[in-house]
Amino acid sequence: MPGQTDLNTPLLLVERLSVAFNQHQKVVDDISFAIYPGETFALVGESGSGKSITALSVLRLLPNHARLTAQTIRLTDDNLLAKSEYDLCQIRGRRIGFIFQDPMSSLNPVMTIGSQIAEAISIHFTLPKDALAQRVLELLQQVEIPHPGLRIKDYPHQLSGGQRQRIMIAIALAGKPDLLIADEPTTSLDVTLQAQIMVLLKNLQRQTGMALWFISHDLTLVSTIADRVAVMQKGKIVETGLTDDFFNAPKHPYTQKLLAALPSIDHVGNKAENNAALDTPLLQVKDFYCHYPIRKGIFKRIVDYVRAVDGVSFDIPRGKTLALVGESGCGKTTLGKSLLNLIPDSTGQVTIDGVGLNTLSGEALRQQRAHIQIIFQDPFSSMNPRMLVGDIVAEGIRALQPNIPASECRQRVQQLLVQVGLPEESALRYPHEFSGGQRQRICIARALAVEPKLIVCDEPTSALDVSIQAQIIALLKVLQKEKGVSYLFITHDLAVVAEIADEIAVMYQGKIIEHGSAVRVLKQPQHEYTKKLLAAVPVKKEQSS
Repeated sequence: MPGQTDLNTPLLLVERLSVAFNQHQKVVDDISFAIYPGETFALVGESGSGKSITALSVLRLLPNHARLTAQTIRLTDDNLLAKSEYDLCQIRGRRIGFIFQDPMSSLNPVMTIGSQIAEAISIHFTLPKDALAQRVLELLQQVEIPHPGLRIKDYPHQLSGGQRQRIMIAIALAGKPDLLIADEPTTSLDVTLQAQIMVLLKNLQRQTGMALWFISHDLTLVSTIADRVAVMQKGKIVETGLTDDFFNAPKHPYTQKLLAALPSIDHVGNKAENNAALDTPLLQVKDFYCHYPIRKGIFKRIVDYVRAVDGVSFDIPRGKTLALVGESGCGKTTLGKSLLNLIPDSTGQVTIDGVGLNTLSGEALRQQRAHIQIIFQDPFSSMNPRMLVGDIVAEGIRALQPNIPASECRQRVQQLLVQVGLPEESALRYPHEFSGGQRQRICIARALAVEPKLIVCDEPTSALDVSIQAQIIALLKVLQKEKGVSYLFITHDLAVVAEIADEIAVMYQGKIIEHGSAVRVLKQPQHEYTKKLLAAVPVKKEQSS
């Protein structure tokens, strides 16, 4: 345990907490736990297990229709259950800070970051104007925002994802809390940004002595930061223990299942048989460019270009997977979309099965597009919420085969849904009625509907739980084996890459800087940037001696 942790005096004590949104189902079901001063307590589990609701319950931030019952919710000597709303407002942000999962939706888009941090300080402290401005700068420096004096007047949209998360941390620290709740603070961040945020949180914890309540579904990340771990399943805490004991000798079957589903770079050796002699390339990309013009002045003249994709070349063989990895902003998604002509003004040679895509237009291009489909990162926003799932999957079939009988189309949709592990009756439901993993399966079914030769998978597992992630990867591998489909798998998660890729191309600032077999790139990286990416991947702690 870090610091002078007093195991006899919890900082936060929760006993027999339950939360229900209707009479029949409890989303949090009679759970108890304690967090001690200076320690890092991790609450882990899959989406929907009740992790975030538990944290919101402690601060009484639940919606009005929620029913909360508990024997005890105590912060040192204060009974939070007996506090009025006014008293709780003095505790929220002051004694308990909260870092929310999505900084962009949590920050005010029309306020500068400096104003938002100053607002959080002013709620709890009365400071003169100069002292307030100095405190804002101190917080920006503390969370390691570069050139804080220049960025203080920026708006959230002017910052990167990692920088926005740092602003959320600065706001959470503004009240100098005793307990900091971090709810999935690194979900969807690149491994390097993820590593930076975790190092930052641990450094801040050492500097301030605060306790950290870390909520996550990333077990590997948890193993590197937590002192104690509790696992939630369907509203219940099924296992609690010290981190070493938890990861090396899990007792509950659900915990064992979660740990078994963890992707690992070490698994890349299991695919050695797939790195045999390569087949004739299905997709050939040569000297591919995608530049965005930068326009300035009254007449909006072009003064420069953003070189999103800058002279990229690669091949993808039939029935194989090329993983395209790199940090956000390196050009991965732009490249994937440009291959389908979804982004105009790209140049270079793109050939699929001997046919040059960039020489086609109109109906000929539309027919060839059937050979390349895409699975987007966010399945919910990539589907029409007003369409039934059956119509979403059938849309491509009807577009490319307008004369197909309705009964045959319906039968093919049902077969596709079953193939991706969903019941036939899913066709009569809407996207919002499914979980994140199920929605991603629907998007895979939609991509398969037109029988493509290549599927561009754009971060298809980045925000999914480890068990759902494992299911999606297994599904993609089975479909590849059965149908011979090739994948361009775009991701920043190198552990996932090890599970599915035959070859890896590392992208940096619009260029491919390293390309080779998955085993070679992950085990013997040549480029310094690749080594940096691999060094940032969290590795499960070994058992303590």
